[in-house]
Amino acid sequence: MFPGLRMAALSGGLVALLLADGCREPAPADLPGVAPVGLTWQPVALPGGDDRLMLRDVATCAGRWYLVGGAAATDGTERPLAWRSVDGRHWEPLVVRAASFYGRQSVLYAAACRDGRLAGLGSRVGGVHGNPRVAGWRQAADGSLVEVPAGAELYGGPNAAGVTRMTAGPAGWLTVGNRISGAAVWVATDPARFEIVESARELASDAAGRTWVFDATASPGGWLAVGGVGRSGRVERDSVAWASPDGRTWRRQEVPAAAGYDELQRVTTVADRPVAVGPRGPAFGAWRDDGAGWSAAGEFDSTQGGGVATVSDLVALDGRLYVAVSDGTAHRLWASDDRGDSWRPVLAPTPVLPAGAGRMVTLGAQDHRLLVVVDDGAGVAIWSAVSPA
Repeated sequence: MFPGLRMAALSGGLVALLLADGCREPAPADLPGVAPVGLTWQPVALPGGDDRLMLRDVATCAGRWYLVGGAAATDGTERPLAWRSVDGRHWEPLVVRAASFYGRQSVLYAAACRDGRLAGLGSRVGGVHGNPRVAGWRQAADGSLVEVPAGAELYGGPNAAGVTRMTAGPAGWLTVGNRISGAAVWVATDPARFEIVESARELASDAAGRTWVFDATASPGGWLAVGGVGRSGRVERDSVAWASPDGRTWRRQEVPAAAGYDELQRVTTVADRPVAVGPRGPAFGAWRDDGAGWSAAGEFDSTQGGGVATVSDLVALDGRLYVAVSDGTAHRLWASDDRGDSWRPVLAPTPVLPAGAGRMVTLGAQDHRLLVVVDDGAGVAIWSAVSPA
């Protein structure tokens, strides 16, 4: 459980995680000359019972907020759960209807929202080979979240490598992941009918190297995806991006490479321009496309924590970028007011944001409000802060 927190039982079965000394912020990181970003954090309650909650992703659109994840009972069984809110502070559970054996035991781990409607991905390890059984989910007309029946090879099968993120935009819905052939996507105008696009020219692996895709966002011209490429004859990956008008045909975009290991793990847009963040050698770095191609922006924090360095989430709110990164030991929050050129540490709502297996930090942003969702593997906590004027 989170250090410095206590459980507070509220009426109606609500449970909140509160700072033991109120909403006191921890001391800022020791960065001489860099003023940390201070926000006024408020704990957020989430309806829940006795089972341990697991929170995995936040989706926002059209004034709606969604949280997805699951719950683990004392006997180890798991089930999918989702919640919705109109303000990011007051939440109610969605009715979740599974249609398969694995669907009833899955945890929802990715979500996207379009025109107020939620769609997502859930997974459960199972079968003879112990592979993840991934399924899509969509919000029905009655507001419930229902599993979408699909063939075994849509997300799985002998060519499967992973299904990671989902996004939405004016053109519809896009899911990204990886196959044996390299980077792949799933595209839909209706989340009930995703189609896989694999072995696509310039998106998939080729003579230039092995490709991985980690995230995507809607762009004025359709879709933008980001990831990494393992060049032939090199151990380290280099950053790469792809653009598509329709999710089916893709054009590879060169991204300035750094010495050592670098890749783009999360992407969003700020001031109508894409900004991506990922490991860049010994630090985390930002890259930006101002319309004339990608260029390297600022660096921050360290990737040298002894574990796998990852970007957990990246959002834009009122012109400011917020990112959660992990060096494998702990998560930290950072912010940029100049589209990634310079970064300042954010005073987190709790002194410790643990990292490691089953420990996650997820961000949500909409209507001048930032949401930080923390799952430390034993319990969950949610905090909300209003964006500075």
